[in-house]
Order: sequence, then C-alpha cells, then structure tokens
Amino acid sequence: MTSALAAPPVAHPVAEAYARLSAVFPGLQVTTWGEAPPVGDGWVTAAGLAAGGEALDAFLAWDDAQILRDYGQRARPDVTASFALHRYAWPACLLITIPWFLHRRVPYLPVGNVSFQRELGRMAVRIDAFGCLPDDPAAALPGARVVADEEALRAEVRSAVAGHLRPVLDGFRTRMRRGPRALWGMATDEIVEGLWYLGHLLGEEPRAVAELERLLPGATAPYVGSAAFRTLTGPRGEALPTRDRASCCMFYTLRPEDTCVTCPRTCDADRITRLTATS
Repeated sequence: MTSALAAPPVAHPVAEAYARLSAVFPGLQVTTWGEAPPVGDGWVTAAGLAAGGEALDAFLAWDDAQILRDYGQRARPDVTASFALHRYAWPACLLITIPWFLHRRVPYLPVGNVSFQRELGRMAVRIDAFGCLPDDPAAALPGARVVADEEALRAEVRSAVAGHLRPVLDGFRTRMRRGPRALWGMATDEIVEGLWYLGHLLGEEPRAVAELERLLPGATAPYVGSAAFRTLTGPRGEALPTRDRASCCMFYTLRPEDTCVTCPRTCDADRITRLTATS
C-alpha cells in the first residue's frame, strides 16, 4: 500500500509580493517566520528598537561608524539617529505597501513581528492577519480581515504603517531632537519615497504615483502633508516628476552643497538640471 503524498505547504498570501520586491530590489530580501524570529548575527527586532535601549544603541553605533567611513567626519548624534531611522523605516514601510500595491493585501505587523538584518539587507516577519477586499481569493483564509472597498483598504494601509512605526518613532524620538510633527513627516516621506522607487523598478511608476496620491491626499493624521508630487518641464518639454519632502533628511549637515533632489531647499531649476542629467 502506498501512502498519500503530503500536500505542499501553502504560501502566505503576501509571499508572492515579497518575492517580487526582492526580485527587482535584491538589496532587500524578506522572509516569514513562525514560532520565533531570527536572532544573533546582526539581527535586531523592531521591538528592540522601539524599547530605546541597548538594541537601539548598537543600531546607532553602526550608523555612526558608517557615516565616519563614508564622509570622513562624525555626524551630530541627532543626525546619526535620523539616518538610522530612515534605514529602518524605508524598508519597513515596504513590508506593508508592496503587498497592497501588487495584490491589495495589507499585512498587520506589530513591532514584535519584524526583525531586521541591515548588513545583509534582510527582513523577517510574522504575519498573523492581513486586510483585503471582498473579492480577493484570500478573503476566506485564516487571519483575513475583509474591508468594504478601496478607500477602506487605503485606510488599513495608513493604520498598519502607523501601528508599526509609532512605537519605533517613540524609541528614536529622544535621540533625534524632533517633535511628533517632524517624526510623522519622516514617516510620510518613507512611505512615499519607498513605493515610488519600487514602482519605478517594477515598471509601474505612474501607477505608484497615482496610488500614493490617493493614499496620502493630505489631512490623514498622524501623517504630515500629502504625497506632494508635482511635475516639472525639462528643456526638451519632457515631464519630470518630483515631489517636496515633508521632512528634512539632515544630509545637508554633512554635505551642505549637495541637498536631496526632493528637498524643499532645492529650487526647481536645480531639480531640472539634476533630473535631466540622470535621464
């Protein structure tokens, strides 16, 4: 008598989105875990960063050393903390926005369910629940939270990101010398610039811009401002998409002459010059 073949394991409803993310952006590999998060070898949990203790100290020390190596000078402690928060929050936001963008699924990720290995560009997550639309085949799966429509799902995206980032921002706050408005301005920028960039890599930049404008139209507390996209006209009449950041990345403190292209300090003429130089 032959035994029946075991059924293959069922992929998590957001696994395909994470696979596509890693395929177009190999610098970030995302895996899921079940019983316990990976530990040691450079792994840190988001909960550890939120606690603001030794785990955060070690995380900031890594940035301090990298800034010294890359720029030949030490940054102010608050600038180091700003860089470190960006290096965590940018990929962390993608954990939520990419499944929404690709498959209309919104994973809920409390800080205890996310681990980060920054040197290897790896994140590991445990997803116990996710939001989706009524016509999603995954709506019948355990952990699915079905919402009425696209606008309700956008609200779930905003809520899921805020739920994950709020304790992390609290952990960084005393190191950064920034108030709540500035911190949530950073959160706005991480959401927008991460998905904007991945939309470009996926060949769907116009759709990413449109989706982000609907996701963050303004007046969506706790986020500050809107997606803030606008279009400049290049010397040959070409359209050049840009945006105005809601927060300052503090890079000017290291290179005053080299502001970011989306920095409010950068005038439109300079933006056009820089955007056409790379087009």
